[in-house]
Amino acid sequence: MTRLVPHRHVHPSDIAFTPTVKALQSRNGSRDAYARMEEDHGWQTRLTPDVASFIEQQTSVFFATVSGEGQPYIQHRGGPPGFLRVLDDHSIAFADFAGNRQYITAGNLVDNPKAHLFLVDYAHRRRIKIWGEARVIDDDPALLAKLMPEDYKARGERVIVMTARAWDVNCPKHIPQRFEAADVAAALKERDERIAELEAQVAELKRLGAASAA
Repeated sequence: MTRLVPHRHVHPSDIAFTPTVKALQSRNGSRDAYARMEEDHGWQTRLTPDVASFIEQQTSVFFATVSGEGQPYIQHRGGPPGFLRVLDDHSIAFADFAGNRQYITAGNLVDNPKAHLFLVDYAHRRRIKIWGEARVIDDDPALLAKLMPEDYKARGERVIVMTARAWDVNCPKHIPQRFEAADVAAALKERDERIAELEAQVAELKRLGAASAA
């Protein structure tokens, strides 16, 4: 089994671009472009207002952790817009809702704080990847109450706070365009109301035409 050896980070993207990854980039011809990216602007470490707004609009995300043995685990997290909360320009928090009581994510974070948050906006074909560390908070009922979405039928058990170390925005290639059912329903309702309005106008014009002909 390959032993995991931490490497020194010079650029924020080094959190993902390990020496092995960079070697593969060189072998496959993409290293020069990524080296220019690192020198010119690179990945950001601070959660900008635009990214914070994107995070808090999400209703479905994927949260990845790793066990003490190096086994990765990805868990779906969902809730109404705002269930993910940006506390400051480096911190993201959410209430851990009661579920199947396996506690894999919580257990992994005890052994290994490394975490990853993957967010996809299918409607606008945009995705953001966030690397960092996370911790479980079991003894802060005030923070848990603050993070619980209003009128949402779920029971919060604990809080998970993630400290973002780097983030990147992917291109929209290969992201299928999908829409939220509520947004589709609202658009159809607006269409039907407009059709009814136009039909009423046509009926009125017909009535007026018939009256003038008489």
